[in-house]
Amino acid sequence: MEIGLFHYLLVSAVLFCLGVFTIITRKNAILVLMGLELILNSANINFIAFAKYSGMNFDGHVAALFVIILAAAEVAVALAIFLNIYQNYKHVNIDEVSDLKE
Repeated sequence: MEIGLFHYLLVSAVLFCLGVFTIITRKNAILVLMGLELILNSANINFIAFAKYSGMNFDGHVAALFVIILAAAEVAVALAIFLNIYQNYKHVNIDEVSDLKE
């Protein structure tokens, strides 16, 4: 049995669903960030799979590399925000942090 495009898309869909489920159900900001990373990784799998099965052009690889760079920058900014929240509130529960808007 050969691994085809359908298998890559299936794995990507499962990762995407797990990421959305994690974002919706978790209250801890770190776990929400992990769910977002799952969603970005599922997009990377799609980019690479479509690049592989559409003639091996490098457009999908470049897009995946851009998403990885974007995710690294997003994690750096998000962790800085989470550290600030933890310093002020002594927790990172995103439901209880409404005063940060002001």
